[in-house]
Amino acid sequence: MKVILLQEIKGQGGEGDLVEVKRGYAVNYLFPQKLAIEASRGNLKQLELRKHNIAKREALRLDSADKIQAALADKVLTIPARVGEEGQLFGSVTTQQIADRLNEELGLEVDRKKIDLFAPIKTAGEHSATVTIYRDIKAVVTINVVDEREGNEEAEELAEEAAELAEEAVELEAATELAELVEEAEELAEAVELAEEAAELAEAVELAEEAAELAEAVEEAEALEEAVSVSVAVAADRVDAEELEEASEALGLADSIKMTVEAYEADEKVSKIVEESNEAMKAIADKLAAAADAEDDEGTSAGALADAAAEVFQEAESVVDTATAAALADALDDEQ
Repeated sequence: MKVILLQEIKGQGGEGDLVEVKRGYAVNYLFPQKLAIEASRGNLKQLELRKHNIAKREALRLDSADKIQAALADKVLTIPARVGEEGQLFGSVTTQQIADRLNEELGLEVDRKKIDLFAPIKTAGEHSATVTIYRDIKAVVTINVVDEREGNEEAEELAEEAAELAEEAVELEAATELAELVEEAEELAEAVELAEEAAELAEAVELAEEAAELAEAVEEAEALEEAVSVSVAVAADRVDAEELEEASEALGLADSIKMTVEAYEADEKVSKIVEESNEAMKAIADKLAAAADAEDDEGTSAGALADAAAEVFQEAESVVDTATAAALADALDDEQ
């Protein structure tokens, strides 16, 4: 049965190759794994259209294979294994171990099926293996099988060296940390000292401010005391002056009143008016009293006469008072 390969198959061909295979191999393996398709008329026509792209990919594969071949040239792969007496291995080195070592050392993904051993590797020492890279491009590598205990010794030595380096690193780190701590402690001590100085300075400033406030208060108190003294003195002088003035005015007024009274008492005119008024009122009173004793022909009662006499007497008294007041006012005006 003819099929078209979709990728390289060892012993059959590469992508785009038209090959003859058994029907069962094609149906049961190649087709399910999508490694090939049937060489039908339609698929052959599609193959003709894809040949250009297939050729380009083929060129890239060949170029990559050449580079891998150059990288594997004279390459020695060291594989540790358990070695017994006379160099015999406990077991053998497999193609999978070789493929894994190629991947570890060169980063090559090599199918173990593409590695051919000239003979099973069952002893320590150097052996050869052929690696099929792509189609007919192959490379021969050397497999050096060593006792894994030697590797362990080297590993132990490396581990010891690593432990020593780690210990030195720890010591160095501890020393560095100690130095940093010492430096931090010194900085902290310096900071504490500066803080104490700052606190003392702040306290001094506060004391200075309090002293300034106290001095200012003392100064204000002295100024206030002086002002009070001056105010008291001024007030005392003012009181004395005012009292003196009031006393003078009072004395002057008293003198004026005294003089007025004396003038009033000495005024002959006022004395004469008072005397005449008194005599007039007395005469009226006498007449009224006589009328009260004998009722007149008209039958006027004594009570009515008494009332009339009282009214006349009040009018006469008012006249006297008015005349007296006028005379006193004239005397005051003349005195002023």
